Amino acid sequence: MHHPMPERGAPRDEILASLEAFKERDPRYKEGRVWSLVYYLDEEHQGFLKDAYHLFSSENGLNPGAFKSLKKLETEIISATADILHGSDEVCGVVTSGGTESCLMAVKTYRDMARQQRGVKKPEMVIPETAHVAWFKASEYFNVKIRLVPLTRDFTPDLKKLRRMINRNTVMILGSAPEYPHGTIDPIAEMGEIARRKKIPLHVDACVGGFILPFMEMNGESLPPWDYRVPGVTSISADIHKYGYAAKGASTITYRNLDYLRYQMFVYEDWPGGVFASSALLGTRPGGGYAAAWGALQYFGKEGYRKLAADTLEAVNRLKAGVQAIPGLALIGEPRGPLFSYRSTDPELNIYAVGDQMDARGWQVNRNQSPPGLHAMVTAQHLAVVEDYLADLAAAVAAVRADPELAKQGGAATYGMMAHVPLRGMVKKKILEMYAEQYRAGGAELDIAAGSEEGIGGGKPGLLDRVVHWYVERQSRRQG
Repeated sequence: MHHPMPERGAPRDEILASLEAFKERDPRYKEGRVWSLVYYLDEEHQGFLKDAYHLFSSENGLNPGAFKSLKKLETEIISATADILHGSDEVCGVVTSGGTESCLMAVKTYRDMARQQRGVKKPEMVIPETAHVAWFKASEYFNVKIRLVPLTRDFTPDLKKLRRMINRNTVMILGSAPEYPHGTIDPIAEMGEIARRKKIPLHVDACVGGFILPFMEMNGESLPPWDYRVPGVTSISADIHKYGYAAKGASTITYRNLDYLRYQMFVYEDWPGGVFASSALLGTRPGGGYAAAWGALQYFGKEGYRKLAADTLEAVNRLKAGVQAIPGLALIGEPRGPLFSYRSTDPELNIYAVGDQMDARGWQVNRNQSPPGLHAMVTAQHLAVVEDYLADLAAAVAAVRADPELAKQGGAATYGMMAHVPLRGMVKKKILEMYAEQYRAGGAELDIAAGSEEGIGGGKPGLLDRVVHWYVERQSRRQG
């Protein structure tokens, strides 16, 4: 259905009322019902971020020499980030629009650095199976081949295999702190030692952990070293709009020194419009994102972030203990940060059916595949709903045990089938076809039910449902 531009403008109040109405079917994150995508504290904090954002909503960070205010904000944000990541005075970097841009920039930087310093023409990067999907996107965008490191039984990368995957085409190694699917912190110290010996850059993806792990540690939590204290670590990505509680559109990428960062820069000297230089992926960089991020860091300070980290960890620990106390459920791996996932240890208990039951009780629960599990990204806000979540989880498990048919319905059926569709290339093609359809001119409303940070597979099926139904019909036609 096409929506032409209106001939005449409408009153502002009417427009704002329409915008408010559009939210009706969105996830209920203000009630602590959502376990990814949103890092929300309360309306007061939202109001503060809105005001800070608004003060710089027209300013543009494209040219750091034009708006000196934005360069000052960026410099101070990067400096504060380097401080909590135990970086030296030489650590430098840029504010980006989000974790994906930060990850993309690292791949581009190390590809170009290896090309110039070592003449690498067929770049490769060595990344664990649990690497965030942004790294796969970067591989496709920048034509850097992935060597995928399998996991050991504790869901950390197999370091023996990692060592063997490094060759003269390797431009970087990746570790995560923590990785998104299970919340495990990769063995960064050991990976750093390998990286140093082989003289290969090591990037730590701390998009999730960068603004909470340091404060957990300040509170006395014992964590393995993962930041610039590890000598082999050359860069770190950390999102302020996650556990830094900034407005959306604020991440950082920092490097150990300018010798790395300079390869991230783009310069074009022969453009008719003048000499052009850019530090990251975006051209126009919204000033509001900088202002709200700077404002959040100033507002909380280390003391405020330590309090948020303490509340988050209390919620995580109570949730993890509660999950493990339910017979048939177990944590996946050894999650050490603010997120975790759990699976079923009982063949009779379908974990996806449990997820369906949680959805029906008003929670937006994300799904993992391989191994099948449910996922929770916990914030300080969730401390208030721990008991409700665990009570509903126990009830959901009881419901699935009482009715085995639930494993053959809804999302459980879809995810169960999805795991058995052998032709992954065909699945990719079909998902692309259906996903693209939603962007056809005048596009239909998105038919992807709520996803996680990972995209379409996070919540209730929707698109996945249609792919599986298509596959089942195709198989029955071929057999018929």
